[in-house]
Amino acid sequence: MRQFWTNNLLPVMGLFTSVGTLLCCALPALFVTLGMGAALAGLVTTLPFLITLSEHKMIVFGVAGVMIAASATLQWIKRNAPCPVDQNAARACMRLRRLSVYITAFAAVIYFTGVFFAFIAPKIFY
Repeated sequence: MRQFWTNNLLPVMGLFTSVGTLLCCALPALFVTLGMGAALAGLVTTLPFLITLSEHKMIVFGVAGVMIAASATLQWIKRNAPCPVDQNAARACMRLRRLSVYITAFAAVIYFTGVFFAFIAPKIFY
């Protein structure tokens, strides 16, 4: 069960929380930057939870950052953990480890894109 948590659940939860950071802050900032305010108004009308996410962006980014950091930390700790002896199971184990690293890296890229648009870009461009 612990291997499932380390290799599957935590990286995927990190990915979903980092997507939340994009929805909360990066996407609206991109729409406004590109002059698509009407599209943003339509998006907020269709998905009103975006306003709540934006109001609580510190919590959203905090949770996402903790999830991604926990995922990366557990992957680092378990990087040399043994895989099963069975050859097919060992291959699946190694494939799952690589996939987990890719998911965590992708989540981190999304997260830092959101950090840029939520906290850095407004100070630079506005």
